[in-house]
Order: sequence, then structure tokens, then C-alpha cells
Amino acid sequence: MPQQSKYSNEQFEALFSDILIALEKHNPSPDLAMMVLGNSLTHVLQTQVSQEIRGDMAEKFCQVLLSSVKK
Repeated sequence: MPQQSKYSNEQFEALFSDILIALEKHNPSPDLAMMVLGNSLTHVLQTQVSQEIRGDMAEKFCQVLLSSVKK
């Protein structure tokens, strides 16, 4: 069953597009791009997610990421 998002496609596409534009502008190597995105994720977790659920949220994100690249 498809998962329903609480965010509109427009919200998602706008943010995703801005991030891709920044990556294309700087043309980083894959490892630099992943370092920057990883640090961005860490920042979001540390500043916007309560400490009690950070670990669980990070683990779930990693599971989804691994699943998406194995397909």
C-alpha cells in the first residue's frame, strides 16, 4: 500500500528542487555531496527532533535509504 505523506507534492518538489539546484551549482563529488547531506540531516535531527526519538528516527531513515538503493 502506498504511504500517504502529510506534505503536499508541491512542498516536497520545491524543497527537493532547491537542494538539487545547490548541488548542481557546486558540482561536488559524490562523497562530498553525501557528507554535506549527512551533516544537514544531523543538524535537523539535533535541532528539530527531541533527543528521546532521534536515534529511532535516524535508524528508520537509514533503513529506508538502504531499501531505496537496493531496489
